[in-house]
Amino acid sequence: MNISTNIKAGMSAVMSIALLATLAACGTTDSSDSASSGSASSSAAAIRPYDVSSVKKDDAIAALLPASVAKSGTLTVGMDTSYAPAEFLDSDGKTPIGYDVDLLDALSRVLGVKANPETATFDSIIPSIGSKYDIGISSFTITNERMKAIDFVSYFKAGMSYAVKKGNPQKVDVNDLCGVSLSVQTSTTEEDDIKATSKKCVADGKKAVNILSYSQQTDVTTALVTGKVDALYVDSPVAGYAIRQTGDQLQTLGNDIGIAPQGVAVKKGDTAMANAVQKAMQKLIDDGMYTKILSHWGAQDGAITKAEINPSVSD
Repeated sequence: MNISTNIKAGMSAVMSIALLATLAACGTTDSSDSASSGSASSSAAAIRPYDVSSVKKDDAIAALLPASVAKSGTLTVGMDTSYAPAEFLDSDGKTPIGYDVDLLDALSRVLGVKANPETATFDSIIPSIGSKYDIGISSFTITNERMKAIDFVSYFKAGMSYAVKKGNPQKVDVNDLCGVSLSVQTSTTEEDDIKATSKKCVADGKKAVNILSYSQQTDVTTALVTGKVDALYVDSPVAGYAIRQTGDQLQTLGNDIGIAPQGVAVKKGDTAMANAVQKAMQKLIDDGMYTKILSHWGAQDGAITKAEINPSVSD
């Protein structure tokens, strides 16, 4: 997540933001490890995972895995399942779905292990890589700051988007956000970015941005739908998905900004895991399964052609 990249649960990611609207008429700091939960909307239930059963184990790539993971036969993955369409909970409120989940399933098949995604809060995942989780896949924007603590394998790219209510009734101007009430997800790149904007507003003698930070992306979106804030700031795929799920009650404002790679998080210095993940992801890219998965979720614009370990980025 940039595309500190999640629409969170509190009700489940795709969580019927539309339902919330009716009732009312979603890159890292670290915190708690509470799981998202709740019920999803009927529209979410209609979205099915992409079938990756044709993906077979690649013995040469699987041999690169750390011995402990290969022996267990399970790849335990930290994931904030409130970030539709990347990772969110299905209509049962328990099963993770989304393009990151499908990519994880395909990746695990190449590696010859079983994927075990575990729901966690976004800011708790990175500190737990290498202990609680083997890897983390949760729309992590790759930044130089994060690479001080973790290694990454790039697999997607995304920008950040502002969204407002349809017609922009509060007349929000993305070029002048001073005094605007705006919701973001906690510990994301968007939160860091808007805090910097707010500080500049104050330095210029203007009102600070009124930032409402939520641990779950669903709450970020709900705050806008219910009129608690004037705008939200999220990863571009999340903004687009939120608009569709709210029945076009929302609209993006301005152009996407800060397009950057997202990556699979790997324990710092774990070259065996990083190499295994990089080669498995590249295999999926090369054989076309990667593109099929992203296209299934309408996320093909974020496709990349080369998976890299710790790619060069500019913050």
